[in-house]
Amino acid sequence: MKQSDLLHIATIGKTVGIKGDMKLHLYTDFPEQFKNNTSFFINPHERLTLAEVNLGKGLIKVDGIFTPEDAKKFTNKELYATMEETRKNCHLNDGEFFWFDLVGCKIIEGGVPLGTVTDIDRINSLNYLKINTDEELIKTGSAKTFLIPHNKPFTIKTDIRNKIITVSGAMDILEAS
Repeated sequence: MKQSDLLHIATIGKTVGIKGDMKLHLYTDFPEQFKNNTSFFINPHERLTLAEVNLGKGLIKVDGIFTPEDAKKFTNKELYATMEETRKNCHLNDGEFFWFDLVGCKIIEGGVPLGTVTDIDRINSLNYLKINTDEELIKTGSAKTFLIPHNKPFTIKTDIRNKIITVSGAMDILEAS
């Protein structure tokens, strides 16, 4: 497995107390995947098991670790899940998509390809699609990249199977960029 196959979902923070508890900093919208006795990757070849999880306090205990001194070796370790694990353990409602499924989608407005999603940025409480502009539009003087909100009225239809997101108003944003 490669590092690029893994999704960074949390980072372990400093030790807390005298029994080896540690802070957990989430980088996911799905805290329900953190349960007692669950394992996550800390690199492409090594897993770590969380013996105890207390999301209310934002604390974890690593399996087999009972002292702050032993726990400190895990400070700043990143926890990763695979895309398959994420699909299995995280529930989406209708009209919701995993960010990793949106990356690579073509952005189309009025039949015109505007570009391809390269990333998603969360600014305050809104998600924005980061778009690499289509080469033909760059040749006409358009910006190389731009952001569009990933919500209505901008996003009309998302077709993950065909990797196409149909939008409205994005051309105006691109022209203003």
